[in-house]
Amino acid sequence: MKEIIAIVRMNKTNATKKALVESGAAGFTATKVLGRGKLVDDPAVIAARKADLMRLAEEEDMREAEVLIDGFLDGTRLFPRRMFNVIAHDTDVEKIVKSIIAANQTNNQVGDGKIFILPLLDAYRVRTAEKGDAAI
Repeated sequence: MKEIIAIVRMNKTNATKKALVESGAAGFTATKVLGRGKLVDDPAVIAARKADLMRLAEEEDMREAEVLIDGFLDGTRLFPRRMFNVIAHDTDVEKIVKSIIAANQTNNQVGDGKIFILPLLDAYRVRTAEKGDAAI
């Protein structure tokens, strides 16, 4: 058994849920989280991302939007994200991970998320007291 932890963009929540169901994940939990990944060092990528985000801002809120965007890009602010926890049989992990990746890849060059795979010692189904793989 494995635990798959996937941290994805908030706007990819529905696509991720659909991908998990279609990949046969027995169940999962989704939680709102805040965090940030490795800072981007390439000034061209930062400038392009800032320009994209500024185009989305309303005219009257441009200064406030610029402060928020700069904070996101320089690492002083945290990004809202969705964290999915999935418990899976060892044989299903690769299929589930591939479906999460397919649902979350963008052309933004940054911030598409992370996936972690952890070993799981045991699991119990509370309703029936089943243990191990039968509990999944």
